[in-house]
Amino acid sequence: MIAYRWDGRQCRLFFRIVSDNYNDVKQLIDFLAQLRKEFHRKQIILVWDGLPSHRSRVMSTYLKEQCKWLSTVRLPGYAPDLNPVESVWGDIQSKELANLCTDDLGGMVAGVRDGFTRVHSQGHLLHSFLKHAGLSFGEGVS
Repeated sequence: MIAYRWDGRQCRLFFRIVSDNYNDVKQLIDFLAQLRKEFHRKQIILVWDGLPSHRSRVMSTYLKEQCKWLSTVRLPGYAPDLNPVESVWGDIQSKELANLCTDDLGGMVAGVRDGFTRVHSQGHLLHSFLKHAGLSFGEGVS
């Protein structure tokens, strides 16, 4: 997840590597609960895609219970180009994971971690990914 401050002056990358995938609603809810702790008492607008776990009944119920601090906006279906996180993955795949041959999953996980660390340390990349998606913070804010 990429978090941008409302005025665009700061951004951060959050990630968690899980053994399964985020189609497991419980893991996704746990991630959102950790996010809430990270942004104590701040409002969050979550922009995300149409992953089935994002649209599930359990997630919908959870989101209604969290409406004081969390609101969501869903990206249109079949529009990965509007999601800045897709650019993060593309960047990591073209660098740390390019031509990576590993005997086990541990090598792949290490490459992904290295990629996220690099992208996170270069904050300008996160703003570039937002711009590439055609998104911005409004006039006068870069």
